[in-house]
Amino acid sequence: MSERTPPEPFRIEPMFMPRIWGSRSLAPLFPDKTNLAEPIGEAWLTGVDCRVATGPFAGKTLGEAWREMPAEWRGEKFKEPGDFPLLVKFIFPQDKLSIQVHPDDAYAALHEKAAGGRGKTEMWHAVSAEPGAQVLIGLKPGVDKQKFLAALEAQTLEELFVAHPVQAGDTFFLPAGTPHTIGPGMVLCEVQQYSDLTYRVYDYGRVDAQGRQRELHVEKALAVMNFGSSPTGAFRPDNYMDEFGTAYVYYLAACRYFAAEKIFPDSANLVAGAGKFELIVVLHGKGHILWNLGEGRLTGERRYKKGQVWFIPASLSKYMVFDSREGSEVLRVYVPEIVEFDQKMRERGYDEKWRRRFIFL
Repeated sequence: MSERTPPEPFRIEPMFMPRIWGSRSLAPLFPDKTNLAEPIGEAWLTGVDCRVATGPFAGKTLGEAWREMPAEWRGEKFKEPGDFPLLVKFIFPQDKLSIQVHPDDAYAALHEKAAGGRGKTEMWHAVSAEPGAQVLIGLKPGVDKQKFLAALEAQTLEELFVAHPVQAGDTFFLPAGTPHTIGPGMVLCEVQQYSDLTYRVYDYGRVDAQGRQRELHVEKALAVMNFGSSPTGAFRPDNYMDEFGTAYVYYLAACRYFAAEKIFPDSANLVAGAGKFELIVVLHGKGHILWNLGEGRLTGERRYKKGQVWFIPASLSKYMVFDSREGSEVLRVYVPEIVEFDQKMRERGYDEKWRRRFIFL
């Protein structure tokens, strides 16, 4: 691939992952995925084995495209490609996930080198939620390791957790070490470090089609679990915090691993200068991605629809998300320079309390 290859957005095909707690219908995000033979729990949108669907890397895996693309497509932060840094998923629970926790980088680097050596900090954004949907995030005050083990033995672990009702539009930030589980009746978009390290503590006695229980990891879970930390509740910004063209932008969460913004492009457009590689995740609606605009000239156009993810090269100086009057909602996901991001918020006049609602240093 030539260094002079003109940058253009490309679409990535999802991989659908069977899970014991998953759903047999992924509509409306994936209307062709109904009456499934086995339950699908996750759609991996940026797995390194996902295939690129459009553009000069069509047919290659995302991992191959990441390594082979011109360095300026990845941006200065990833001039040397290394591993792809962001894993984005849709989650479709029809049953409770296991009660679980994820390690941080330090623990993973020491104990999980074979699995990549990276921890897992994540966020969830609720695409939809039925009445009564909830997640359990964090332990109640006063719960220590002894109380936790006693409840595990008595199969009453859920009673120790803080329950959070879920509504469409809610966002939850979960740093590594936060025990949690997800209940049924919702669809979540998860943004996370690229890691699949999960330590299961309790799985409700479930067995798979062969009658086998899934592996538990109680000892490792206890080693990384944060006892006594305050649970993180839902974040729902009441007012938009930025504008691009005629699009309203809502900041959802930012940490050193990822930042996510929710954007509502109206019937006009969103105009944005990249400067870093970005992912556009389409939650609702359909429309067009236009790029390389200048001097009244349009050199590229692709159509988007719900359920898709698009890679936006860092060297694409300007692009537009143009809604087709269907009320599009998209997430823009990228790896921020978090100190610069915080400074940007300061310059825009957001006070300390407001910034700390969605910036996690």
